[in-house]
Amino acid sequence: MKRKKLIILFIIIFIIIVLGGYFIMKYLKQNNAENTIQEYTPEEEISDEQLRQTIVTLYFLNKESGEISTEARLIDASKLISNPYKEIVELLIQGPKNEKLEKLIPDGVKINNATIKNNCVTLDMSNEFLNYDKDDKLKDKIINSIVNTLTELTEVNSIKFTIEGKENDNFKDSYIRI
Repeated sequence: MKRKKLIILFIIIFIIIVLGGYFIMKYLKQNNAENTIQEYTPEEEISDEQLRQTIVTLYFLNKESGEISTEARLIDASKLISNPYKEIVELLIQGPKNEKLEKLIPDGVKINNATIKNNCVTLDMSNEFLNYDKDDKLKDKIINSIVNTLTELTEVNSIKFTIEGKENDNFKDSYIRI
């Protein structure tokens, strides 16, 4: 009788060990599968055109608040290769895509040249740049629109304005603060 009880106890312990081992192995396999690195396969291939695109942040006047607001614009990065400063100011001249924003740079303005030296971008603008209401607040917003936009680029720390290649009293270096 004792021997029979001992055999039954041994069989029960054996079954518990076998079942416990089975569940432990199953748990370890499941965790191992979760921890393995799987290669990401995109649902859609990225086109060459998408690879060339970049986002630039442009600053325009918010019609509702009267403050400067941002507009993110997705553009072809190849346009920024030769002269990114001129290209970005051209986008400001063209104006915003968002209907709640409006451009600050006067109509007809052309950017003659944009160069960088010692982290300072010099923008040579056409005479039409002076065709703004002679309101200092508006002038500040025009300057802030351009300065905020260009200083989004890490290499730009300051901006200098010239009109047709010459300094102008309305946009002297001492007036423009960044």
